[in-house]
Amino acid sequence: MLLDSVDLRNFATRYTAAWCSQNPESVAGFFSPEGSLRVNDHPPAVGRSAIAEVARSFMVAFPDLCVAMTDVRLEAGEPEYHWTLSGTNTGPGGTLRRVLIRGFERWSFGGDGLIASSQGHFDAAEYSRQLEHGI
Repeated sequence: MLLDSVDLRNFATRYTAAWCSQNPESVAGFFSPEGSLRVNDHPPAVGRSAIAEVARSFMVAFPDLCVAMTDVRLEAGEPEYHWTLSGTNTGPGGTLRRVLIRGFERWSFGGDGLIASSQGHFDAAEYSRQLEHGI
């Protein structure tokens, strides 16, 4: 299923709000029941429970987590959601450093109109540098 550009932008706007909600289950609700979320080269989180755990890991690490949508577009016929994440790593064992990273997710949708697969990408080396030294 491919959403039209207005529906895709509306979907992405709601998805962004879910990431900022401190409610990981709300992020997982944008995925098909057996959907998957892969972050960089990590193994994919499959199913809503596993996806919620990925979201929770960011939300716990960054209690002030803010995700901003910077663009949503079609690349080679596939939707791409571009974002900027900011927050201060004050969660348990945190570094107390502020981070600002940009990335994107390439989505495929299931017949239910939800994300069947998301391939997320961001500069992990820059993220690690910011965790250690800040922005």
